[in-house]
Formats: sequence, structure tokens, C-alpha cells
Amino acid sequence: MKFTNTITIERSPADVFAYLSRFENVPRWNEAIVDTRKTSQGPAGVGATYVQSRLQPSPGEDRFEVTTYEPDYTLAIRGKFGRFTGRFTYQLEPIDNGTRLSNAVDLGAPGLMRIAAPFGTSRLKSAVAKNLGRLKEILESR
Repeated sequence: MKFTNTITIERSPADVFAYLSRFENVPRWNEAIVDTRKTSQGPAGVGATYVQSRLQPSPGEDRFEVTTYEPDYTLAIRGKFGRFTGRFTYQLEPIDNGTRLSNAVDLGAPGLMRIAAPFGTSRLKSAVAKNLGRLKEILESR
């Protein structure tokens, strides 16, 4: 299951990256997540690990690791998200009125779910777009 959503946020790439890379902020803009906690020692960056509590699509815990951390440009995580394993990548591009943020999602489904996963792609893409819209509202109101 692969898709990309892109939005424009009227804040600098530095502001957007600073907020995104503080994963404890995720519950503020992602309606599926209740809590996100860092589980590794040291600063945020490549190799940092996190666990988050999820309510949707079913209650559970996600575990992920930061795989790319290029301040103001790229942030990527890899892990287990619900029943899926995969990668979320955030690309930030400076534009005249702020930042163009592209979020690429690449999720793999286990077993027989692989057959049904393509049918859920548009619904998941829409949910992610809605969450990115919340992120935009938060950042533009700061």
C-alpha cells in the first residue's frame, strides 16, 4: 500500500520540521494516536525509537524508529503500525509562502491482508490527509 499526500503550510521548513520531529506532538494532530513516548536514550535523530498508543483502526501499540533525520528537509520512520509494517517519509520544500510538505506512506500488509489492502488505500490516504490538515491548522495558528 503506497500513497503520497502533499500540503502547503504557511510556516518555515524549520518550524514545520521542529514540530514534526518531536513525535510527542503526534497525538495533537493524528486522531488515531493517543500517546507517543520516546523509548531510547539520547537526542532525537536517526536510531531514536518510540512507542505510541493507537485507538484506530483498533486499539494497540505502534513501535517505530527514526531512519532519516535531515533538519528542515527530510524525516522518515520505519516500524510496525497496527497490523502493517512500513515507512512514513516527510519531505519539506521551502516555497514563497512557507513549506510544501509531502508525506509518502509505504505499508506492507501481512498474510491474506495483502489481498484486501489495496481496497483500503484510498480510505487510509484520506485519513492521513485529514490528519495533515490538522497539522497545518496547528502550525499556522502558532
